[in-house]
Amino acid sequence: MALARGKIIKVGGKEPDEVEMQISQALLDLEVNSDLKASLRELHITAAKEVECSAGKKAIVIFVPVPQMKAFQKIQTRLVRELEKKFSGKHVVFIAQRTILPKPTRKANKLKQKRPRSRTLQAVHNAILDDLVYPAEIVGKRIRIRLDGSRLFKVHLDKSQQTNIEHKVETFSSVYKKLTGKEVNFEFPEAYL
Repeated sequence: MALARGKIIKVGGKEPDEVEMQISQALLDLEVNSDLKASLRELHITAAKEVECSAGKKAIVIFVPVPQMKAFQKIQTRLVRELEKKFSGKHVVFIAQRTILPKPTRKANKLKQKRPRSRTLQAVHNAILDDLVYPAEIVGKRIRIRLDGSRLFKVHLDKSQQTNIEHKVETFSSVYKKLTGKEVNFEFPEAYL
């Protein structure tokens, strides 16, 4: 069990919970037994969550440090396949652990440095969406504002990846709703010139 702790490094040195221990143990097993050994050795996760999806299904959201996201994405398709085999019937998604800084007020802004664009709420929510649908690419977005003022985001994904991720679209919507509170619909529009 002490070895499994090496795959999860929590912010603030907190103790990992049961789900996080299972996932870090699974990553450790993959590192030992599979051909992903070289690419998994340097990588670790910061947190993991189980999210309820539609029809009683569950999804596992794994948070990774932002600098390691690129390395995770290189092996993501194989890693997701292996983890989904281990946790049968659950979809697995990887998302970078990003920080949202509050909007600077007149009082608090005197001494601190300017807030980077990448730490704004909008930028973080967009980045979460990009991480969520990887390996597909977002090719367009539409926002529908309903009469009661609520918003529905329509996200157009790359048609070439439709066969790979079409079955996960509902999972993506519920995970995004859980993390950001925004409703989102995923579509695969025909390519038009």
